[in-house]
Amino acid sequence: MTTLKTSGETLFGHPKGLFILFFTEMWERFSFYGMKALLIFYLTKYHLFSDDSGNLLIGSYAALVYAVPVIGGFIADKYLGFRKAIIFGGVMLVLGHLGMAYEGNAATQSMTGEITRDNSALQIFYFSLSLIIVGVGFLKANISSLVGELYATGDKRRDSGFTIFYMGINLGSFLATIICAWLGENYGWSYGFGAAGIGMFFGLITFISGKRFLEGKGESKVPAFLIKTSLGIKNEWLIYIASALSALFFWQMVQSHDAVSWILKIAGGCSFLYIVYYAVTQLSGKERDQLIALTILIVFTIVFWALFEQAYTSLNLFADRILDRNVLGFELTAGQFLSFNALFIILLAPVFAWLWVKLGKYNPNTAVKFSLALILVGLGFGSLVLGINISETGKVAAFWLILTYLLHTCGELSLSPVGLSAVTKLSPVKIVGFMMGVWFLATASSEFIASVLANIASIDTSSGSAPDLNLAKQSYLKLFEYLFYTGIGFGILLLILSPFIKKLMHGVDKELNN
Repeated sequence: MTTLKTSGETLFGHPKGLFILFFTEMWERFSFYGMKALLIFYLTKYHLFSDDSGNLLIGSYAALVYAVPVIGGFIADKYLGFRKAIIFGGVMLVLGHLGMAYEGNAATQSMTGEITRDNSALQIFYFSLSLIIVGVGFLKANISSLVGELYATGDKRRDSGFTIFYMGINLGSFLATIICAWLGENYGWSYGFGAAGIGMFFGLITFISGKRFLEGKGESKVPAFLIKTSLGIKNEWLIYIASALSALFFWQMVQSHDAVSWILKIAGGCSFLYIVYYAVTQLSGKERDQLIALTILIVFTIVFWALFEQAYTSLNLFADRILDRNVLGFELTAGQFLSFNALFIILLAPVFAWLWVKLGKYNPNTAVKFSLALILVGLGFGSLVLGINISETGKVAAFWLILTYLLHTCGELSLSPVGLSAVTKLSPVKIVGFMMGVWFLATASSEFIASVLANIASIDTSSGSAPDLNLAKQSYLKLFEYLFYTGIGFGILLLILSPFIKKLMHGVDKELNN
């Protein structure tokens, strides 16, 4: 039997550590999207939340999930190192999903409409969400960075390595929305949430057992600091304890939608003012122009993701209440329709990569691609408007929602691949980290805005079901028409601005599109 060497070993031409990270991220995303696919149904059907309350809770949770990685990334970079941060994040995620598997008692509704809920179970649920927020903050922020560390500067394998890694994300998402949604909606919420937790446990074990293949990458830059003691405790453990205790703060935040809204507004306003201040006082010429271009693009991405993220709120409820879920003779659960996004990404990502190269000099500039993304996400909702209008008094055919996810995925592939790259290449060197934080803050804001928009279609329900099909259809029609015009309108506006933005980018645009 040949003993494997870990130093410099490769698999399919890439470091073996890449595949450890691939499966870790695959299982982490399995747990994340599996749980997220069930959230709105668990809230509205089991605990009898109103659409409004359910949407806003998901919006608050999702906003915090995308904001906290900024902090987790900072702690890892400055103190823990990527590897230890990922392990800590994984442990918090496993604990969070374990808590999610506890259902408690289902809510009941009296003849007078009074709802009685199991508040103890709900508090466990809220605290479990807070553990997941902390866990994602430490894991998601750092595993991508660790992928980058596996490759030396200038290594031509780097881009393809990230492509392989991101395939793991989409594979995890695809499997999660098939398996967890099916288990949760057919056998019980604890089965769906439990499966998500088991997936995360597999991911954690994979990462820990594969340490040797990381070849020392991702370790702390200040190991001496970590072993020093403060208050009789090693600094490393103080960081873990403080980070774990932060879950108490997020426990309250997921229940306070107004507080989340105000924090996002204040953080967004302060960030914008600082960008303006920095551009005016610290920059000139090319650098100032590029920062302005980046800021404009970030604003439009907020619009895109606010529309795109309807998937986990309004589109999920639409699939449950309005859709004829028969696909090729198989009855899908509402949550399983989310799998089409991941499936289309897996199938179309290579096509888009080939297309941009094939277009050569006709390859659209970044602003045009962003405008195309907005138009496509708008057209996706236009498909649902058409489907509702031709369905007359019956349910809407599944084809229309599948077409929506196809158009939305094409929009995502037009915008997402160059988004983070644009941040790193358009930001002044001294504030790259800050602008990356602004990017994540913008994403967090879009998640909350998405939940507010979803409430346009909020309808009165009884035990989580729409009381009147046609009344419900009209509510969703109103929302989808609004989102259709919003996507198309902002897409056209950005298209008009694209020559100006291209000029501001000073050639970086060509680099991003090659």
